[in-house]
Amino acid sequence: MRGVLPLALFQARNDRWLLPVWILAIGVLSFATAAAVAGQFGAERDRAAIIAVSAVNPAFLFLRGLPDGTGTGAVAFFGGYAFTAVLAGLMSTFLVTRHTRTDEELGRAELVGAAPLSRSAPLLATLLLGLAANTAVALSVAAAFLAAGLPVPGAVVAGAAVGAVGVFFVAVAAAAAQMLPSGRAANGAAAGLVGAAYLLRGVGDALGTPAADLLHVTPAWPSLLSPIGWGQRSRPFVAADPMPLLVPVAAAAILAAVVLLVRNRRDLGASLLPQRVGRARAGVGGTSFLGLAFRLQRATLIGWCVGAAAIGAVAGGLGPLASEAVAGNASLQDLIGRLLPGARAAMLDLFITAMLGIAGVLAAAAGIQTVLRLRAEEVEGRAELLLAVPVSRDRWLNANLVMAVGSVLAVTSTAGAAAAVAVGLSGAGNGPAAELLPAALAHVPAAAVFLALTAVAFAATPRLAIPLGWGFLAAGLLLGEFGDLLGLPVWLQDLSPFRHSSAMPVEPFDPGGALAMTVIAVAGAGLAAYLIRQRDLTA
Repeated sequence: MRGVLPLALFQARNDRWLLPVWILAIGVLSFATAAAVAGQFGAERDRAAIIAVSAVNPAFLFLRGLPDGTGTGAVAFFGGYAFTAVLAGLMSTFLVTRHTRTDEELGRAELVGAAPLSRSAPLLATLLLGLAANTAVALSVAAAFLAAGLPVPGAVVAGAAVGAVGVFFVAVAAAAAQMLPSGRAANGAAAGLVGAAYLLRGVGDALGTPAADLLHVTPAWPSLLSPIGWGQRSRPFVAADPMPLLVPVAAAAILAAVVLLVRNRRDLGASLLPQRVGRARAGVGGTSFLGLAFRLQRATLIGWCVGAAAIGAVAGGLGPLASEAVAGNASLQDLIGRLLPGARAAMLDLFITAMLGIAGVLAAAAGIQTVLRLRAEEVEGRAELLLAVPVSRDRWLNANLVMAVGSVLAVTSTAGAAAAVAVGLSGAGNGPAAELLPAALAHVPAAAVFLALTAVAFAATPRLAIPLGWGFLAAGLLLGEFGDLLGLPVWLQDLSPFRHSSAMPVEPFDPGGALAMTVIAVAGAGLAAYLIRQRDLTA
């Protein structure tokens, strides 16, 4: 089609810094995981031990995926595939939304449409760019595994598994861009579907059936509903089979064809779900910065809370299965005691603690998104109109920071309450179910640190606020989640706020750590308020 390739190259030029960072980060994570497995679990006996524990622990299965043998490549794929697939999905959704719905919203698509091109040419160019980006991701993952000394067929199929998930979400994000009226809504919906795919895969894996030798797990049917689950079925380092990857790729091709048909029949700026017209006059909440922030973020906040409720329900619903799997098996209990020498808690508490930790990460992400909404208001010119009245910029910033903290509290409280209800209904808890709400809230101070860091980035370097805000969260998650596996120094791992959150109910609440992180967050908010008074608004 005429003009498609030049448009794709133009879009690629606009993303010439952002896309390489995504691709390189996914490749580096894959290499680090494989190298860490080879270094820390070099003996097959050690790998067999960790795989045996994982096979009977729904928490490990939910978080990591399916154990599939004791080879170095198989253990590395088990440890890192689910996370790299999620990263590929998020990269794809942000890429597509940025060049489709957001371009329409900001008027850039109208300029392109003035040229003698078909309506679907920009969208087709974006789909081609998404395909190329995920091909690069697949090559990056394959090269990383090869650099770690893993066999060529397994490395190629493993890379293809990650790339296939990304290609599927290219089409999903394109569909969301046709349906929803704003880039923010399309981004949120597509990213939410990435999270749903991870959740479905996790539930299917956690309900799976371990083999008699505890070295393999057969997933339950919910895993079939997730493209990430289909990627696991390729079994790259055991019986490399790329055929299961045809399922998400074929689904992406069909969905992309439907989306192109819809775009040919849709007016520029229109959407299948039209934007609801607001009231002519604002209510009481709309007369303040805080009320405006809540109105702009409430739909997104509801989505985050729904995800947190699902995680809490899974924690309470699948937790008893973890206890039953280990109860009465003395050899497994002894193995867990040797692998986790400091753990004295019941398996149910370990599982719930892990799930509430994920809810804490979600809460931090919800708060960061709220803070970064300031940058969107500034770039799109609405902040200039808002601040034309005699009010200070730091008051505007502080109102949104209060909303961000409220988002963190809402997400963590929802997860804790859902877990408490689920455990209470199952009757399997070791203590009062009401203790799970404070356990979830224990992650609020760590999340608040990320909000403060993002606010400082927005106030000091507004053009870098978005990559820095999400980069802080990614770095904290990498250090906190993979620090031990990667053999990083303890002082470096301790830079992650997640390392200092009280892992309740397994551990007692640490008031000293919570107070230190709260002080850091308040100091960061004060610094951001000072810095934003020193700069002008930017485009």
